[in-house]
Amino acid sequence: MDRPPVIRPLAVLWKGLLLFLILNLLTAAFPLDGLGRVSLYNRVFPGRERLPFGENPAQSYNLSLFDLDAMFASHVIAGGEKPAEEYRIILIGDSSVWGTLLRPEETLAGRLNAAHLTLCGREARVYNLGYPSLSLTKDLLLLDYAMRYDPDLVLWLTTLEAFPLDVQLTAPIVAHNAPRAQALIARYRLPFDPADPALARSTFWNRTLVGQRRALADLLRLQMYGVLWAATGIDQAYPPDYPALQVDLEADLSFHGLQPPALRETDLAFEVLDAGFRAAGETPVLLVNEPMFLSRGENSDLRYNFFYPRWAYDDYRRLLGERAERSGWNYLDLWNLLPDSVHYTNSAIHLTPQAEAVLAERLVEAILQSPCP
Repeated sequence: MDRPPVIRPLAVLWKGLLLFLILNLLTAAFPLDGLGRVSLYNRVFPGRERLPFGENPAQSYNLSLFDLDAMFASHVIAGGEKPAEEYRIILIGDSSVWGTLLRPEETLAGRLNAAHLTLCGREARVYNLGYPSLSLTKDLLLLDYAMRYDPDLVLWLTTLEAFPLDVQLTAPIVAHNAPRAQALIARYRLPFDPADPALARSTFWNRTLVGQRRALADLLRLQMYGVLWAATGIDQAYPPDYPALQVDLEADLSFHGLQPPALRETDLAFEVLDAGFRAAGETPVLLVNEPMFLSRGENSDLRYNFFYPRWAYDDYRRLLGERAERSGWNYLDLWNLLPDSVHYTNSAIHLTPQAEAVLAERLVEAILQSPCP
């Protein structure tokens, strides 16, 4: 009678550890680039109406991650070839464009789609590629990626808080996409140090399977939340109460360490705006200075709102207008379109659903004047 095989636990353990080590070494040597493009969205689940972002996944059925491939693969824009009859508009901007506290149909993209615009003999379809954080370099990063989807018009909403030099590389999605950010710095000769410590450095350890365990878990969780997104259409938490808009302001004249009397062009990242227009190539860009709340409370003679002292914002508007005129940009200044607190939720730039409808109506006029290819 044959004897049963002898199991040597120690040998099994050593073999397992050796295989695990080999797998980690292989992963570090041959990174899992492109894994994020493998997605159940637009196949098993409908594509998301906005890029993934969420701080409370259990309530929002959404989460924040830094893999641009995965983020765009989950978005409805990646749902297939661009239809011949579609005039494609992409929206770039901050959390006000993404739509904090707004349902997808209440966002600017949702309102514009509800207008059923026709341009150049084609039906307009607007895609929300806004993302919560204020940084022109973050916008450039997303715009550069989004150009592969062949837009016919780029609608870029921005505000002064996206312009200071000290916020350009610190936006988490920029910091955690260091190779892409460094490539943009080199390609457009941006005035930033590609070795800036704000950019997350790639090491041998964080390229291993163990070092990537959080990123891989996020990819898996994003797919799992697709079930709940498909069933509910919910992609962010909608609390019944949220912090009130700040009306009474501090008597502080500083802006990102800068003091009056004047801003200079070199204080702001205008080179990134230039790069954005270059990244768009022949595709028309409509640049919009987005609406903001104008306080009438305490110290409103010194500051417009929580974000801006009056001297800094007034100089910004002047500098941006002059730069747009010199560069021949299609530029629309809507800073005071919606001045009152009733138009805003928890921030000086986060609009209510009704205010989004007013903004969309104003933008329709400008969009309908866009040139045909």
